[in-house]
Amino acid sequence: MCVTDSELHDRRALPPFTLLMSVYAGNTMRELERAVQSGTIEQQLPPSQVVIVRDGPVPEEMQRYLDSLQSTVAVWFAVEYPLMEPPTVTIVPLERNHGLAHALNVGLKYCEYDYVARADCDDVSLPNRFSTIMPHFVGQHKAGHASDDTIDVVGSAIREFQGDEDHPGQVRLLPAEGKELERYARMQSPVHHPSAVFRKAAVLDAGGYPENAGRFEDYLLWERMMLNHAHFLNVPQPLVLYRTNQEAYERRGGFAMFREECRLQWRFLRDGFTNAWEFVRNVVVRAAYRVTPTAIRKRAYHALVERHNVTLGDDQLHPPPAPHGRHNPAAVNDAARTNAGSGSEG
Repeated sequence: MCVTDSELHDRRALPPFTLLMSVYAGNTMRELERAVQSGTIEQQLPPSQVVIVRDGPVPEEMQRYLDSLQSTVAVWFAVEYPLMEPPTVTIVPLERNHGLAHALNVGLKYCEYDYVARADCDDVSLPNRFSTIMPHFVGQHKAGHASDDTIDVVGSAIREFQGDEDHPGQVRLLPAEGKELERYARMQSPVHHPSAVFRKAAVLDAGGYPENAGRFEDYLLWERMMLNHAHFLNVPQPLVLYRTNQEAYERRGGFAMFREECRLQWRFLRDGFTNAWEFVRNVVVRAAYRVTPTAIRKRAYHALVERHNVTLGDDQLHPPPAPHGRHNPAAVNDAARTNAGSGSEG
């Protein structure tokens, strides 16, 4: 696949950004490779930098993959985008696993650009993800400073899948912005974290990711940012395939999860993010949801999500496949690993 001079100029008019990921021993090689490929070479607008935080020790095969990733990405782009500079790859190794929030806070220190895109290592970014989101930042990027109408976070709808990308499931849509999104945020997270692209400065101004928030580090971050009057926007297109399974529904329930939820809601009340009525409402609703049997909770979850869904056109539900061209991910991986194992450097 060749990129014309005109297309290259159009891409350079958009602000550069970093793709920030965290990987740990619980991820699989297949998931990691797919997440990296979908977030880089398969993008219509690739990132300028990839930062992957290795959150504690990982299997040897995964470590070899991370060690050779810069050369692997260089091969991908030499084949597919010979006129483009490949993204730089920064691997940040942590000796021990400290959890996602800590890993992302460390990773932010290595992000070289003003805009940071999040991706989880078990999800898939659709080819038009960044080309859809990044134009929303163009005006303020050219201005070079924040203003009252500066957009700080852009997210998207996501589509669930269980193993097979070609047979995705339910769409999870969120309110777009403004008062409707602010009201929604008092009840549920206002942004799908794996879909988020944000201004790094706005996240740092809010103190970064809270590191003692259990499984709600992203929701607490959005709360802090909203209290700082950050501007949020959600686009309606599902731009991320979100991996889910039976264990995910099981993790959403139980008394331990409910206790974490109560701590979260108390934090919101204490911070003035919610009022007393909203606190009581949220705790009662969460209690009913968290302690019900998994089968009932799963049906209730899908019913609640369905209320927020909209009917999308075929072009949005089924975006065109990534333009692989001559690029064969498996073959390129094999070639890059062979090169890495030959002992050559530089």
